[in-house]
Amino acid sequence: MRKTSNSELDRLDQIAFCEAPKIPVVVILDNIRSQSNIGSFFRTCDAFRMQELVLCGITATPPHREIQKTALGATETVVWRYSPSTVEVLDNLRANGYVIAAIEQAEPHKSLDQYDFLFDQPLALVFGNEVDGVSDEVMQLVDFAIEIPQSGTKHSLNVAVSGGVVLWEVYKQYRRLHQEWR
Repeated sequence: MRKTSNSELDRLDQIAFCEAPKIPVVVILDNIRSQSNIGSFFRTCDAFRMQELVLCGITATPPHREIQKTALGATETVVWRYSPSTVEVLDNLRANGYVIAAIEQAEPHKSLDQYDFLFDQPLALVFGNEVDGVSDEVMQLVDFAIEIPQSGTKHSLNVAVSGGVVLWEVYKQYRRLHQEWR
């Protein structure tokens, strides 16, 4: 066995990536404190070609050394914006036909391993603060919650890990429905 070289991976360059179609999902970070977590979201949104990343509230924005260190250049490829208010972002997305889901331990919820993303409407996924999760105010505005099943002793995953798990599932299901999409 040998590792694949970067040149063999056949990745898009920055210009081709920016022009390539994206999965119709807006990822929203609701008051994320850790700049490493923010950088991880940039990198994951790049890897799975999400439509947009919205940084809200206290969530830091590029350029910042800690974000850049983890993002590895994804701040230059991922479409992103900042808003001081997650509520305003959700109100605007809802007015534009988005279905909004919080990634949160809540009742009721849909379990990620049993949920089929239909992609018949654009989707927004809200990820919350490392300590408090998605704010109560924002939880009142979502259409449903998605929970990642867990079997260990800890009560939650790191928010960037949750992002990787959920966005991988979105990517996997989208590719299955859109065979021509790469």
